[in-house]
Amino acid sequence: MTVVAEAGARKRPVSRSFSGQRQMAFAAPDEVASPDGQAALRQLSLERLMAYGVHHADAVELRGRVWSGEPWQDVAADLAEACLSPPEAAVSPPSQATRINRLYRGSALVRMSQMMMLSNSAERAAIYARAAGLYSEAAALSGDREKVLIGTDGGPLVGWIFPSRGKRPVGTAVVIGGVEGWAMDFSDLGLALARRGVETLLLDGPGQGESRMTHSHFLTEAWERSYAGVFDFMAARYPGLPMAFIGNSMGGALAIHLAAREPRIVACCDNGGPRAPRRPPGNASFFQKMTAHCGEVSEERADEIWQTVRPADPAAPIHCPLLIVQGGLDPLVSNEQAEYLFSHAGSEDKELVVFSDGDHCVYNHADDKHNLIGDWIADRLTKR
Repeated sequence: MTVVAEAGARKRPVSRSFSGQRQMAFAAPDEVASPDGQAALRQLSLERLMAYGVHHADAVELRGRVWSGEPWQDVAADLAEACLSPPEAAVSPPSQATRINRLYRGSALVRMSQMMMLSNSAERAAIYARAAGLYSEAAALSGDREKVLIGTDGGPLVGWIFPSRGKRPVGTAVVIGGVEGWAMDFSDLGLALARRGVETLLLDGPGQGESRMTHSHFLTEAWERSYAGVFDFMAARYPGLPMAFIGNSMGGALAIHLAAREPRIVACCDNGGPRAPRRPPGNASFFQKMTAHCGEVSEERADEIWQTVRPADPAAPIHCPLLIVQGGLDPLVSNEQAEYLFSHAGSEDKELVVFSDGDHCVYNHADDKHNLIGDWIADRLTKR
């Protein structure tokens, strides 16, 4: 028997409430946000949040509610739940495309909820594991990336393979983040490289992401041996294909250091890496994050470990093709540092591209940055 609803017998309208835009329009962060909230708003701009996978509306709502005084972690977690189970889901069953969208958005917000934590803890590890679970569920549905676990001398490292799309591969690339942004946060760059025929590994290196949170693989003085295991993995998986290495933020310093010493790296990109990864003056909280990168060690010991990263070592200059991407208004890495790395590189083929109003890692010009890096990497790999 078919049942037809009577005219007018409809459910109440579905409505979702947002306050972020309104709150940001009438307040200044130094006036209303808590000290922790002010720090979060300074460090995590709208552009940076979006670069890490947070969608525009979610980023606006997150910043607006923190602006009004709500705790960063609580708001990010609340928005993640709203993404995963929004009230409008009652109107119609979500399609697979919608489910993928919600899972990736939810994962990004869960990752952001732990971003302001300064040290390692069981709570932080659990948060990150949930974010990884959501991302893995989305990846299984989207079918455009694959999770891998790479065995190395220092322990397992987690990564995501973005396979070349629609054309014969021209080469491979390994991409790492820095002290805060990690593999899953650089998905857009992975997709940009894959579209250009580059088999891409987004890697959680020692001290990063799941490698650290789940497998306790920290940055130690033996970090180069861990990366050697990654290069062995790529060479075995893609025999005969040339390999590039891309480092973002502090990862840019590691990238140049490794490219100067690893002959299998035929092209290198440093996006926002410093001249030397040292304790930043006047920024104690950031060095706490650098220390957590190294595990349960003292700040002095962490400083010693980070000093083993030498991107401008006169005894081992880089010689392969090098691209340095720099934000002209980067508050963490000055133009002088980028110019120093450029001038001290021994590469015959080297380029320094400065976005005059670019922030750290040029998050505020994401499309142009990804096009630049993607095209340059694909070109240099093709030439090999």
